[in-house]
Amino acid sequence: MALTALKVKNAKPGRHTDGRGLCLLVKDSGARTWVLRMQKDGRRRDYGLGSAMDVSLADARDAAAALRRKVREGTDPVAERRKARKIVPNFEKAARDCYEAMKEGWKNQRHASWISSLENHVFPAIGSKPVNEVDSATVVNVLSPIWLAIPDTARRILQRIGAVLDFAHIKGWLPNELSLRSVRKGLPRQVDKGAHLEAMAYADVPALMRKLATAAPTTGRDALRFTIYNAVRSNETRFAVWAEFDLDKAVWTIPGERMKAGETHVVPLSAPAMALLRKRWNERINDTGLVFSNDGEKAISDMTMTKLLRDDGIKGVTVHGFRSSFTDWAAERTRFPKEVADKALAHKLPNKVEAAYRRTDFFEKRRSLMARWAEHLDRAPVKGRKDLDASIPIKLAA
Repeated sequence: MALTALKVKNAKPGRHTDGRGLCLLVKDSGARTWVLRMQKDGRRRDYGLGSAMDVSLADARDAAAALRRKVREGTDPVAERRKARKIVPNFEKAARDCYEAMKEGWKNQRHASWISSLENHVFPAIGSKPVNEVDSATVVNVLSPIWLAIPDTARRILQRIGAVLDFAHIKGWLPNELSLRSVRKGLPRQVDKGAHLEAMAYADVPALMRKLATAAPTTGRDALRFTIYNAVRSNETRFAVWAEFDLDKAVWTIPGERMKAGETHVVPLSAPAMALLRKRWNERINDTGLVFSNDGEKAISDMTMTKLLRDDGIKGVTVHGFRSSFTDWAAERTRFPKEVADKALAHKLPNKVEAAYRRTDFFEKRRSLMARWAEHLDRAPVKGRKDLDASIPIKLAA
């Protein structure tokens, strides 16, 4: 028997039917709720329509009719309500959640570079944008300023944005998977310059070092000078922490997980490199944090050192290219064997048999080599002078 307004008002605890699945559910507490029971995909479901205190009998019937119509049209009201209740985070929150979920098992260096690349190049542009509003056009706009300037980094960032969007889809924040394959079509073609990174002529590096030393000191300038003094990769400097240094012995031990070859690399530090380190030590925030950081926790951007070169009008030259400058200098202006310079660069021997038998790391020879390199870098210009270093014998000890 159909309900009336009076029956609704006086109904006792229990379920009271109105017809076609519409019921008034009265609890022992007196609370009255409208419920519509229907079959959906072979399953019986109850759909709440609100409190009888707020929804009249006539409104409940209208709501039930509308809900039946949606179900006939193939809509799942429960899924729709869940979707409406789900809070969609902004892109930065989604990216940080993705990072936390994925970082287990990564190398420490990748930990920092994965998230720092987004912090430096993506979050300022779209970090506050809801992740479900990020589309291919948005990604094109983010990558356009860096696509040609730092192509390798830009390509990695594209992959990382894709990983965040895949994560968002799995979490239910994106209704459909978003392919970023079309993004490259909206960006200029990156010219493949091969494996060789453009380097500064070794004879010109001392002038740059003098300019860096006399300019207003910044973390970026210190990092660039330190990188050049030690002929290391920029990431090895950017993520260096104080625990890796023995300032008494002038030794920097870079753990294998931070090295490209995956092997621990011990760097003998020259006097100028040590002077720079002691300056950073006196300005440190704590005894364990990052050496080249303004707060000891956040690494400087991978573009910070490159930007210093560009601001000085030095085009094309890369920070990594100073390793080539060092190699050329060692080959042309010293008698140190090539194996010593290669070890200073933490290069692996290509011949596996030779690598298995060569146990030495040429540490003392490398200490002399890096001292001579520092002298070259800090040398005042003298017109026409040749700087052949004859202090090391030509023959290599077995």
